[in-house]
Amino acid sequence: MSDYGRNYFIFFIGFALFVVAMAVGEQLGVPLGWIGYAFLLATIFMYAVIGVLGRTADVSEYYVAGRRIPALYNGMATASDWMSAASFIGLAGTLYVAGFDGLAFVMGWTGGYVLVSLLLAPYLRRFGEYTIPDFLGARYEGTAPRLLGVAAVVITSFVYVVAQIYGVGLITSRFAGIEFSIGVFVGLAGVLVCSFLGGMRAITWTQVAQYLVIIVAYLTPVVLMSWKTTDSPIPQLAYGRVLEKLGEEEQRLLASPLEQQARDALVKRADELKQRIAGLPDSLEAERKLLIDRLEYLQDANASARDIANAQRQLRALPGDAKTARVQWEADYRDVVSRSHGPAPHAQAYASDGQDSAAQRNNFIALVFVLMIGTAGLPHVLTRYYTTPGVSAARKSVFWSLLFILLLYVTAPAYAVFAKWEVYHHLVGTPISELPAWINSWGKVGLVSVEDLNLDGVLQLAELSIHPDVIVLATPEIAGLPYFVSGLVAAGGLAAALSTADGLLLSISSALSHDVYFKIMNPQAATQRRLLVSKATLMVVAMLAAIVATLRPDSILFTVGFAFSIASSTVFPVMVSGIFWRRANKWGAIAAMIAGPLVTIIYAVRTHGFFGGSMANAWFDIQPISSGVFGVVAGFVALVVVSLLTPPPSESARSMLARLRDVPEEP
Repeated sequence: MSDYGRNYFIFFIGFALFVVAMAVGEQLGVPLGWIGYAFLLATIFMYAVIGVLGRTADVSEYYVAGRRIPALYNGMATASDWMSAASFIGLAGTLYVAGFDGLAFVMGWTGGYVLVSLLLAPYLRRFGEYTIPDFLGARYEGTAPRLLGVAAVVITSFVYVVAQIYGVGLITSRFAGIEFSIGVFVGLAGVLVCSFLGGMRAITWTQVAQYLVIIVAYLTPVVLMSWKTTDSPIPQLAYGRVLEKLGEEEQRLLASPLEQQARDALVKRADELKQRIAGLPDSLEAERKLLIDRLEYLQDANASARDIANAQRQLRALPGDAKTARVQWEADYRDVVSRSHGPAPHAQAYASDGQDSAAQRNNFIALVFVLMIGTAGLPHVLTRYYTTPGVSAARKSVFWSLLFILLLYVTAPAYAVFAKWEVYHHLVGTPISELPAWINSWGKVGLVSVEDLNLDGVLQLAELSIHPDVIVLATPEIAGLPYFVSGLVAAGGLAAALSTADGLLLSISSALSHDVYFKIMNPQAATQRRLLVSKATLMVVAMLAAIVATLRPDSILFTVGFAFSIASSTVFPVMVSGIFWRRANKWGAIAAMIAGPLVTIIYAVRTHGFFGGSMANAWFDIQPISSGVFGVVAGFVALVVVSLLTPPPSESARSMLARLRDVPEEP
């Protein structure tokens, strides 16, 4: 066994013993809050120790870990870098909500690694250097392609890292009992401690440890649920039997007269919202006057403090102007209409949210496409293939990455099915006065809500609203598992968010410090100054991302998906064309890196409610998460047309391309 293997074996045994100690502590009566704190603080402390031990002042070590990471460990680190809060927290939740349609994420993300292996990884390692803008600057001969590459890295990585820090805030606020905005900045400290001192070297070895935590935390609850429900400890094979029973349970719930009463109440609410939207701006003022009159009535009648507080909260939540009201009420309308239709059968394709099946099919295909192309264009993933000893190791590390990622991805569908079975079979039908404590706990975070629509005092399916981001984190509580399992899952989610955030922040800071400061502004800069600039930019970007994360722009999975749209339309066309098309030139690359992201961002702004847009502006009913499908086309078209209309690349650029393509691979 190598030194690496021995060290991580010791780490794994130590972590396993820690989990056992938490389980024993729970049985002995240790307060549950202490167990939650212990899982979060102990794992962050372990990562901090590895980060400190990995500190370095060497440029090659800081940017690419000295190009000596073995394929197995680079694959494990890449899997950890890849399996972000979106994969750990959001994937099973999306499958829970969307059923079959959520498989687009599994197909797109795994398929993307095939593209990485075939089209990019070996050529990037053969090229060498440190960053993606390095490649673009050399291949397309100039400062402009390099700067546009920097912009692509910064925008893509920033959107992605916001989702990770949001996930950190979500976990710390729930399991440490602090405000969400404070939890964001507490988690930020955990991100910085790993990446600040040692760059890629420290991040790599921390991510290997984080992968072990992630996979143990993800598999443990679903294995226990599988054993509890089917007497089988292999959920990937056993969940098919539960899926059959789930289909029967879905039919029973949706046919219930009480359930229909609740859905009728939602239909009535949707009609009221539609009338409010049509009556703007007068309807907003009428609603404000109604709420003010109700609040005054409650105060004059000496109503309970709870009723008065609810009336005050409703008044504060009322939009301030007609434009804001339209955006908010349209979003509420879509949500209410979706809930009134009820969930589609879990295994039925292209039928979620009650939408037209053709539109669902178009969105499924578009999302798979964007996620595949975006995976092959993510800067923090591509940079990992600079860290291997050679081209052969780069290819092997892609294989290991895919294998380690599949351990989680083939489990996510089982996770969703078992969680849904617990909710449908055991939670729905419970008297609202007797609901479990986790409903209230996650309700305080704003991710679970219950409303007695038909006033029967019993929970119906339509009366329960669960945000997709809560499914994985709350499943141990939903299934009635011991609390230490919840703490373990929280530690896994935190590891997933921290590992990806580290890689993303390093990609941004490396692009700014190496490609802008060193390559353009100050080529004579000393090593220490270069590293100082990198660390300073890392700190600034991390703080900005944390501030944006406190705004809660959307679900984790949507935010990450939008980052993939930007990556697919910005980086992928110029990278692939730069390797496989000799005629691609500087001006074509510039046109592509402007046209692709511009089309993507404009489409997202025009169609997503967060930016004030509406799906009424959509093309072919494509959701904004897949806006990159139009950007990719625009990028490739711009690159081809402009390259053919302008002079071909120079001899040096063609020589570089020949070197990338024709040099024999070392054994």
